[in-house]
Amino acid sequence: MSKEIFLALDLLKKERGIPVDFMLQKIEKSILTACKSNYGNEDIVVNIEPENDGFDVFLRKVVKDRVEHSGSEISLKDAIKIDEDAEIGKKVLVKLDTKEFGRIAAQTARNIIRQGIRDSEHDQISKEFKSLQKEIVSAVIEKVDYSTGAVTLRIGKAETTLVSQGQVGTENLKEGEHIKVYIVDVKETERGPKIIISRTHPDFVGKLFKNEVPEISDGILEVKSIAREPGVRTKIAVFSNNPDVEPIGACIGPGGLRINAVMEELGGEKIDVVEFFDDPVKFITAAISPAKVLDVIIDSSEEKKCKIVVPNSQLSLAIGSKGQNVRLAAKLTHFKIDIVSQDKNDSDF
Repeated sequence: MSKEIFLALDLLKKERGIPVDFMLQKIEKSILTACKSNYGNEDIVVNIEPENDGFDVFLRKVVKDRVEHSGSEISLKDAIKIDEDAEIGKKVLVKLDTKEFGRIAAQTARNIIRQGIRDSEHDQISKEFKSLQKEIVSAVIEKVDYSTGAVTLRIGKAETTLVSQGQVGTENLKEGEHIKVYIVDVKETERGPKIIISRTHPDFVGKLFKNEVPEISDGILEVKSIAREPGVRTKIAVFSNNPDVEPIGACIGPGGLRINAVMEELGGEKIDVVEFFDDPVKFITAAISPAKVLDVIIDSSEEKKCKIVVPNSQLSLAIGSKGQNVRLAAKLTHFKIDIVSQDKNDSDF
């Protein structure tokens, strides 16, 4: 193997991050495959010395009186030229001229090397993104398919697709822009790792708050629950492990700085930050805000069901436009919620 090949491997390492040792293993494998195919001999020795740009291939051949298979046998006369102690029945190492591989062997080698490059890249991408699973990463928009709404993104060395279902409906994504996406999962497929990303996943909002609110990243505050209707509104429940830190104020930030940064990333999506309580009555009361609550009645006959009583004037606010407020509150608390006005609260469950 020429010095140029080793230089090419060094270039692959620098440009694609593929270890030289990994590629040398693949190259050795390709040579073994080519030799078996061309010479019908599986007794092969490959010596690769990167430090010396050295590369040698030997066929181990049996010394015979009469040679019937030149790929695995050698005459005594020729064997003695290689090893003066050669004898009939013993084996000698015959150095192979790589030019003898021929077109088929060379193609076999190239295919395996290409596959080795792909396997290495896939392996690196898989490891990299599995470590980033459930995290937010920055991506560059490479292509927008206006017919399907799918967007091709470049994340580091990997290319992936943000499908229309993973996009906030109100945003207008353009080629060349940088956006943040949430890595939902990394799946192994025959074509390599498939990176599943989203901007509509509820945890995307939680991670944005973690990036903006130091108290969350430090563990002082905990995001307990998130309910989201992407592009429209989100409710996020936060609990404080420190009585001196007020969770809602910390998430909103001075002058609304922190929450505004999150809403801007989400294209203006409205966000309600509510305090989490272990007491379901208190939590449900907080979740139905901004409406005021007169009473929360937990249904003892059915798990996770309750009735909320609100002032007459607060009924539409509690329900929200097209039922959005109560729907999000139900998702946030994991309770089935019925809302009634004070006048109509004539019976319990």
